Amino acid sequence: MNPAQHAAAVAAEAAGFVATVKAADLSAPVPTCPGWTLADLTRHVGSVHRWFTELLRRGVQQPPTSRDVDLRLPEEPAGLPDWLAMSAAEAAEVFAVTDLDAPMWAWGVDQHARFWVRRMLFETLVHRADAELALGISPHIDRALAVDGIDEFLTNLPFASSFAPLTAELRAADRTVRFSCTDGGDGDGDWLIGLRPDGFALITDEAGSRTADATVRGTAEDLLLLLYGRLDRGSDSFDLVGDQDLLTHWFTHSAF
Repeated sequence: MNPAQHAAAVAAEAAGFVATVKAADLSAPVPTCPGWTLADLTRHVGSVHRWFTELLRRGVQQPPTSRDVDLRLPEEPAGLPDWLAMSAAEAAEVFAVTDLDAPMWAWGVDQHARFWVRRMLFETLVHRADAELALGISPHIDRALAVDGIDEFLTNLPFASSFAPLTAELRAADRTVRFSCTDGGDGDGDWLIGLRPDGFALITDEAGSRTADATVRGTAEDLLLLLYGRLDRGSDSFDLVGDQDLLTHWFTHSAF
């Protein structure tokens, strides 16, 4: 997916989130985000939109020293869905006037403005799924979007230790974990991660010829939700092959 597609998908995911929570009881708990209600979840997503939008406006070239931003929160929780919709609309306006290929500081690999649009997309998408799960709705994620989300997650995870400190423990003596989609695609849908004594990273394996020490297979949609901790790897949705202790190590330390 390209930056324009990411920007369009942010708008679509935000609209889906708003539609999900608009008529819901915002005091309802969100089991996949322990301790949060739907109001908390909506406030979080809108805050992320406004913070990332501010970063894009400023085109920051160094890590920001403050996260202060005028959230303009509504006075009552009932106003949160409309507030989120306005946050997304404001983000779309900034996307439209920003060179998304311009160099910009980011905490992940891609040091360009487009990093923040892609990150906003999957922050919104995963939390849209959280809202649906809280209301007993089975989330649906387009396969191409799910594949892109898996790639974004695994590409940036090695750089997430500042806010996901357990990832610093994702080390092993040259072991590999593979995530593989079972729902087809044109040569996409397969990722090999190498764990070394000094860290971990994706390994290029275009032919998929390397044998991994442990493999997780599932649909792209399910794998994305699994990586974000929204599904249990012990469910029938997944086929787990190889070193189970290695998989336990991965999932114990990869919380995002």
